[in-house]
Amino acid sequence: MKRRHFLSLSTSAAAAMSLGVRVSASEGTFEVSRTDAEWRAMLTDTEYAVMRQEDTERSGSSPLDKNYAEGIYICRGCDLPLYSSKAKFDSGTGWPSFFQSLPNAIATKEDRSLFSTRTEVHCRRCGSHLGHIFDDGPPPTGKRHCLNGVSLKFIAA
Repeated sequence: MKRRHFLSLSTSAAAAMSLGVRVSASEGTFEVSRTDAEWRAMLTDTEYAVMRQEDTERSGSSPLDKNYAEGIYICRGCDLPLYSSKAKFDSGTGWPSFFQSLPNAIATKEDRSLFSTRTEVHCRRCGSHLGHIFDDGPPPTGKRHCLNGVSLKFIAA
């Protein structure tokens, strides 16, 4: 098993190490890359756990979930514009949700953790974990990009 999700953020690193589980952000070559020490220096413990170890923030913990101001949501790791507020909706899940991303903003990969197959979404420029995409969203796409608010920054229009 490559990844682990939904452990509390305060215990995620210790739990992963004790289980011998390897946790990391999306693998590959990205336009923006940093050493592990550089990521740790620029992110809080929670941001690091989510963005670089593919953890999940607690539902309802992000103020961005209830933010419906006009603007753009950008990647906390590299400032790439990811989602427009025009694509945001209230999914009732406790996480910021969007029905589509901006063009050329995200990349996806298969996530086989939690005894199922899901689509993980990450920033295409720095590889930071954003969340997952599900097929239960509103028209016009029918998709729900269920994101961790700590992976995002909001820029008001």
